[in-house]
Amino acid sequence: MTQVSDDRPDASEMDALVEAVTRGRPGPSYQQIVAADGDPLPDYIRPSWRDLGTEDIPIERYISPEFAKLESEKLWRRVWQMACREEEIPEPGDHVVYRIVNDSFIVMRAEDGSIKALQNACLHRGRTLRTKDGRVPEIRCPFHGLTWNLKGELKELPCSWDFKHVDPKRFSLPEAQIGTWGGWVFINMDPNCEPLDAHIAPLAEHFKHASYETRYKSAHVAQVMACNWKVALEAFIEAWHLTQTHPQSAPSAGDITTQYDLFGDNVSRTLTPVGVASPALEGIDEQDIYDNYLQGRTFYEERLGVTGSKDLSRDGVAEELPENTTARDQIVRTIREAIGPAMGLDFADTPAFQLIDALEYFVFPNFFPWDQAQTNQIYRFRPNGEDPDSCIAEVMYLTPVPEGQERPKPAAIHWLEPNGDWLEAPELGRLASTINQDRLNLPHIQIGLKTLARTKPGITLANYQESRIRLFHHTLMKWING
Repeated sequence: MTQVSDDRPDASEMDALVEAVTRGRPGPSYQQIVAADGDPLPDYIRPSWRDLGTEDIPIERYISPEFAKLESEKLWRRVWQMACREEEIPEPGDHVVYRIVNDSFIVMRAEDGSIKALQNACLHRGRTLRTKDGRVPEIRCPFHGLTWNLKGELKELPCSWDFKHVDPKRFSLPEAQIGTWGGWVFINMDPNCEPLDAHIAPLAEHFKHASYETRYKSAHVAQVMACNWKVALEAFIEAWHLTQTHPQSAPSAGDITTQYDLFGDNVSRTLTPVGVASPALEGIDEQDIYDNYLQGRTFYEERLGVTGSKDLSRDGVAEELPENTTARDQIVRTIREAIGPAMGLDFADTPAFQLIDALEYFVFPNFFPWDQAQTNQIYRFRPNGEDPDSCIAEVMYLTPVPEGQERPKPAAIHWLEPNGDWLEAPELGRLASTINQDRLNLPHIQIGLKTLARTKPGITLANYQESRIRLFHHTLMKWING
């Protein structure tokens, strides 16, 4: 699928467009906040937005089994989707089983070092070939023993005398297309798909400083949730629910100040300033902001991703703000002077927004990479089979490898009980309680949508703050409509 041409206005026209759509919003803009940091700012964090209209989003897209089947055939069997990390399959025979709706693939490292995405079903009677991740010297069916090599070529056909009608050279496992970016492995079942680079643009340009391919997956938590995959996804694609759903974070995060950016059809972004208070709150001073950040968003656990593994001291961290110093300035200074050295990293020249702010990207249809110099989270939301009322939600951490140290092994996936407590995932640190707050909303949204559908055919979105949701549906329906 080709992206729409992005005939955006020039910088001054774009600023005027965003100013017009956000007129009346309290507080400074994100651009004003980062300009005050005093760092040189790259062009790619400038606003990029367009008006996609104000029509309601049909509720049937979230609750209809028929629509879920359309997604299975017209979206998931044709679109690029993140399957795993390259570091999870470093050696020949290493593989990850990736499932999406009714399709399953063995994402495998072949003997020549290439990556294959082989259909996970025996060509004889359809038995699933691999049921879990691991390492194997070959792919053998547990039912009758048909065997394929790591490239998916037929290696052994038991009782071949009884299969004279089978040409071994034509009995290879079907493959999906493979693409990689930043250490991530993507697959696409459509042999005529566009290149991955085109699908994810401008991600590669925006993340070229991040060196994601050198990081390691330090946590991976998953859960089946009682809501449609789009309901879950859309809870993480806008920031203005923070004051109501995550009130503990509002005193040190500018939810309403968030900048929303749209790039072509497939990529969008939120830039949420941290170290400033939500404009929705009154009577918050700089010391309150600083205290809230230290209490609710500790550098020591959430940012370093080392919860429970070591006790980091508060050396270099001031409890009281120095005179004439903002909370944001002090937090950035601490990260550069204390946290960076503790991680074995040099943040002296890293701009403040990459050290502190919530820079969340979204790649259609379901991949959320964050751009941060320190440990950052990754989200992925998938359908749970063809059930429109449940989905698989996943949260991962990517952590830089300290200079001179060996790269740790990637974390194994930690499955929580369906709709269970995310505090059972201590490896996520403070983020676990935040995900819990979102989780409590999601089943009630799914139930409420069915009630709402009796009197109102669609949901009504904010024009600017929920524009990423509108772009998502704009692109989704392009796939559904062919």
